Amino acid sequence: MISAEVLADRLDRPLGLLGLIYLFVILGQLLIQDAGWTTILNIVGWAFWLVFAGEFLLRAYIAGFQLEFWRRTWWQVIFLLLPFLRFFRGVQALRALRLSRITRVSGILSAGLRGSRSAGRLLTDRIAWLAAVTVVVILAASQLVYAVESYTSYSDALYQVSLATVTGGGMDPQDAFGRVVHVVLSVYSVVVFATLAGSLGAYFLRDQTAKNDDDAR
Repeated sequence: MISAEVLADRLDRPLGLLGLIYLFVILGQLLIQDAGWTTILNIVGWAFWLVFAGEFLLRAYIAGFQLEFWRRTWWQVIFLLLPFLRFFRGVQALRALRLSRITRVSGILSAGLRGSRSAGRLLTDRIAWLAAVTVVVILAASQLVYAVESYTSYSDALYQVSLATVTGGGMDPQDAFGRVVHVVLSVYSVVVFATLAGSLGAYFLRDQTAKNDDDAR
């Protein structure tokens, strides 16, 4: 019989891949207006939620449901519980909360974090990992600014976020949330180029060292 620890290890990469796919499910929920497809995507989204919740409970079981585990994963609990707010009438009455927007944003953030973790699990090369994480960041950030209506067109949101992520420029949002995202992406672009420069420098240095060793021989 497979132990819970072994099962969790085996599920690690498949669930990481599901985290990436979940981003596209949420994107479909944002863009598709057809009632039939909306229903299908909602069902798929809840199916993903059940898988993620099951994986979380498995990790909690392995950790013995200890307090330290809950301290490290409290943010995951919030992301798992937020979708259920829509079923509470008292919360629904508070229109100022814009509940549907909150649940969408939480889903996007959760999917983005899972997608980033997935890249680390599935890829070992630093450059490939960085490229994959950058794609996840672009997808998640573009969905965020579109979900909160910083941009009324997703194509515009995707274009501006891509520029901001790669160059640090691009976006010119009029709302506070969009400006915060722009600052975060600008900082990320600096980190990306610093990492690339470091990786390329290490590669050429290693190559030059190998040549010097060959000449010495």
